[in-house]
Amino acid sequence: MPNQQKKVIFCMAGVLSFVCALGLVTALGIPLWIKATFLCKTGALLVNASGQELDKFMGEMQYGLFHGEGVRQCGLGARPFRFSLFPDLLQVIPVSIHVNVILFSTILVILTMVGTAFFMYNAFGKPFETLHGPLGLYLLSFISVANRLPALQHQPKSSCGCLVMILFASEVKIHHLSEKIANYKEGTYAYKTQSEKYTTSFWVVFICFFVHFLNGLLIRLTGFQFPFAKSKDTETTNVAADLMY
Repeated sequence: MPNQQKKVIFCMAGVLSFVCALGLVTALGIPLWIKATFLCKTGALLVNASGQELDKFMGEMQYGLFHGEGVRQCGLGARPFRFSLFPDLLQVIPVSIHVNVILFSTILVILTMVGTAFFMYNAFGKPFETLHGPLGLYLLSFISVANRLPALQHQPKSSCGCLVMILFASEVKIHHLSEKIANYKEGTYAYKTQSEKYTTSFWVVFICFFVHFLNGLLIRLTGFQFPFAKSKDTETTNVAADLMY
């Protein structure tokens, strides 16, 4: 492939990485990871509410990795509330999982920014080391995205983006994070989660996961072979040659 086309492809990949980095930084700071609705069971049972009457006992909330807000309803009108996961909810949330979500999100942002720099360096500079060249870009893209190196078959390397999504989903679905937040400091009333849906920030991470994979394909379009892509025949030939010497 002509050098000019390679520069265009590397530049495109760099722009995609930069947009992802900005999106990830924004996603980390805003409370738009989950939107949930929850029912005040105590109030609904007291009046034996059903059908449309349950609307008076339905609250909602939205939150992110650090803070959120919502409205509680238990038949006596809406009660807005705000909360911070640190330090307010440290005793009720799965701290280790939540810290890992933040940690891997931060690593993902750093890798994406470094990948952006490497892409631009390959587009407009003259890489003089393997790490700065296409092989280095493979390394960054496939650390950021799930991959399997043929040299390490059947040992999948999970990406930071994939880990962020899996850990956060387990925190919400398995550890019932929304329900714990709704019931925080509510001694009189008990709340039960009715629905949860992932919102903007979560899907930004999901999109960036595929952008890193796309960047790997863009590097392949430049004509550079995937690392560790030697065939078994080639490896056998090399071993035989070594034995002869």
